[in-house]
Amino acid sequence: MYEAAGIVLAGGKSTRMGTNKALLPLGKESMLATVVAALRPLFSDIIVVTNTPELYRDLKARLVPDVIPGRGPLSGFHAGLLASTYRYNFIVACDMPFLQPSFIMYLLEQAPGYDVVVPRRGEYLQPLHAVYSRHCLKAIEDCLIEGKYKAFAFYPRVKVRYVDVDRLVGSNDPEKIFFNINTPDDLARARRMLRDSTTSGEVQP
Repeated sequence: MYEAAGIVLAGGKSTRMGTNKALLPLGKESMLATVVAALRPLFSDIIVVTNTPELYRDLKARLVPDVIPGRGPLSGFHAGLLASTYRYNFIVACDMPFLQPSFIMYLLEQAPGYDVVVPRRGEYLQPLHAVYSRHCLKAIEDCLIEGKYKAFAFYPRVKVRYVDVDRLVGSNDPEKIFFNINTPDDLARARRMLRDSTTSGEVQP
């Protein structure tokens, strides 16, 4: 296990899904439980940021609420990093169930000397599947106070390492790794992807 924590953000409003997507079934478990299970072999400390902890008591993870609520993922970054005892932390959204441990480990290995290690595909960043140090806390708090709520709003204030995913030789399928579930159609597609990978013999979430 790495000297780092795994932090899962489960505080979204699921507006486009129409119901709490963290609890929706994907394979044998809920979406959130699938993500937590994928992180468990990598991290001794798994933190789930949620303002409805009563829904997730069976997860066997630390449940923490937003300290500054209502500011989107940035609130979750803040709460998760505050709760962590580790310098480095892998932060992921609960709706990204196709995590690849080898890729997470690669990101963590790039972290020394940086505050953020974030995957990049072309001009698009993946801030909800990235590594963050606790040194980001001050910059995040400042952005929250200033009303700058984008997940990467604080990047100019810290030291960021960008990982160009498409240049990695032998990397896993980035379309699958970064696939996130926002709508019923996304959920249906994720279930098809899961069935297809079962048929092909891939390791399942």
